[in-house]
Amino acid sequence: MKLKNDYYTYRVTWSDADNEYVGLCAEFPSLSWLAASPEAALKGMRKVVADVVKDMKKNGEPAPEPLATKRYSGKFLVRVPPEIHRNLAIQAAESGISLNRIASAKLSQ
Repeated sequence: MKLKNDYYTYRVTWSDADNEYVGLCAEFPSLSWLAASPEAALKGMRKVVADVVKDMKKNGEPAPEPLATKRYSGKFLVRVPPEIHRNLAIQAAESGISLNRIASAKLSQ
Protein backbone atom coordinates (compact mmCIF):
# COMPACT_ATOMS: atom_id res chain seq x y z
CA MET A 1 0.00 0.00 0.00
CA LYS A 2 1.13 3.58 -0.66
CA LEU A 3 0.03 6.68 1.20
CA LYS A 4 -1.74 9.16 -1.06
CA ASN A 5 -0.07 12.20 0.55
CA ASP A 6 3.07 10.94 2.26
CA TYR A 7 4.54 14.01 3.94
CA TYR A 8 6.28 12.17 6.76
CA THR A 9 9.93 12.79 7.63
CA TYR A 10 12.17 9.89 6.62
CA ARG A 11 15.86 9.25 7.17
CA VAL A 12 18.15 6.44 6.07
CA THR A 13 21.37 5.72 7.91
CA TRP A 14 23.89 2.90 8.17
CA SER A 15 23.61 0.48 11.10
CA ASP A 16 26.96 -1.03 12.06
CA ALA A 17 25.22 -3.37 14.50
CA ASP A 18 23.00 -4.81 11.75
CA ASN A 19 25.47 -4.36 8.89
CA GLU A 20 22.61 -2.90 6.81
CA TYR A 21 20.92 0.40 6.09
CA VAL A 22 18.07 1.33 8.39
CA GLY A 23 15.05 3.37 7.31
CA LEU A 24 13.48 5.56 10.00
CA CYS A 25 10.51 7.91 10.27
CA ALA A 26 10.56 10.79 12.78
CA GLU A 27 6.79 10.68 13.31
CA PHE A 28 6.91 6.93 14.06
CA PRO A 29 10.05 6.52 16.23
CA SER A 30 9.26 2.91 17.17
CA LEU A 31 9.35 1.74 13.53
CA SER A 32 12.37 0.88 11.37
CA TRP A 33 13.24 -1.11 8.24
CA LEU A 34 16.54 -2.83 7.47
CA ALA A 35 17.78 -3.37 3.91
CA ALA A 36 20.95 -3.91 1.90
CA SER A 37 20.68 -0.55 0.10
CA PRO A 38 19.58 2.93 1.18
CA GLU A 39 16.90 2.95 -1.52
CA ALA A 40 15.43 -0.35 -0.31
CA ALA A 41 15.50 0.85 3.32
CA LEU A 42 13.53 3.97 2.38
CA LYS A 43 11.05 2.03 0.23
CA GLY A 44 10.51 -0.54 2.99
CA MET A 45 10.09 2.11 5.65
CA ARG A 46 7.53 4.02 3.58
CA LYS A 47 5.54 0.79 3.13
CA VAL A 48 5.62 0.05 6.86
CA VAL A 49 4.39 3.57 7.64
CA ALA A 50 1.62 3.28 5.04
CA ASP A 51 0.50 -0.04 6.54
CA VAL A 52 0.53 1.38 10.09
CA VAL A 53 -1.44 4.49 9.03
CA LYS A 54 -3.98 2.28 7.26
CA ASP A 55 -4.34 0.13 10.38
CA MET A 56 -4.68 3.20 12.62
CA LYS A 57 -7.44 4.63 10.42
CA LYS A 58 -9.21 1.25 10.36
CA ASN A 59 -9.18 1.25 14.18
CA GLY A 60 -10.33 4.86 14.47
CA GLU A 61 -6.98 6.09 15.77
CA PRO A 62 -5.56 9.40 14.53
CA ALA A 63 -2.31 9.16 12.58
CA PRO A 64 0.50 11.52 13.63
CA GLU A 65 0.55 14.85 11.85
CA PRO A 66 3.55 15.09 9.50
CA LEU A 67 6.22 17.45 10.85
CA ALA A 68 6.50 19.01 7.39
CA THR A 69 2.90 20.26 7.45
CA LYS A 70 2.69 21.14 11.14
CA ARG A 71 2.61 24.85 12.03
CA TYR A 72 5.08 26.06 14.64
CA SER A 73 4.69 29.21 16.76
CA GLY A 74 8.43 29.76 17.13
CA LYS A 75 8.10 29.67 20.91
CA PHE A 76 9.16 26.97 23.34
CA LEU A 77 10.40 26.93 26.91
CA VAL A 78 13.90 25.72 27.68
CA ARG A 79 15.07 25.23 31.25
CA VAL A 80 18.76 25.74 31.90
CA PRO A 81 20.83 25.93 35.08
CA PRO A 82 20.95 29.45 36.62
CA GLU A 83 24.67 29.88 35.81
CA ILE A 84 24.03 29.24 32.09
CA HIS A 85 21.14 31.71 32.18
CA ARG A 86 23.44 34.30 33.78
CA ASN A 87 26.24 33.68 31.26
CA LEU A 88 23.85 34.02 28.33
CA ALA A 89 22.39 37.23 29.79
CA ILE A 90 25.92 38.65 30.15
CA GLN A 91 26.85 37.66 26.58
CA ALA A 92 23.64 39.22 25.28
CA ALA A 93 24.21 42.46 27.20
CA GLU A 94 27.83 42.70 26.07
CA SER A 95 26.75 42.10 22.46
CA GLY A 96 23.90 44.60 22.67
CA ILE A 97 21.26 42.02 21.70
CA SER A 98 18.39 40.37 23.52
CA LEU A 99 18.73 37.15 25.49
CA ASN A 100 16.19 35.60 23.10
CA ARG A 101 18.33 36.51 20.08
CA ILE A 102 21.55 35.09 21.53
CA ALA A 103 19.79 31.87 22.58
CA SER A 104 18.25 31.54 19.11
CA ALA A 105 21.65 32.07 17.48
CA LYS A 106 23.26 29.42 19.67
CA LEU A 107 20.45 26.91 19.01
CA SER A 108 20.78 27.35 15.26
CA GLN A 109 24.51 26.45 15.27
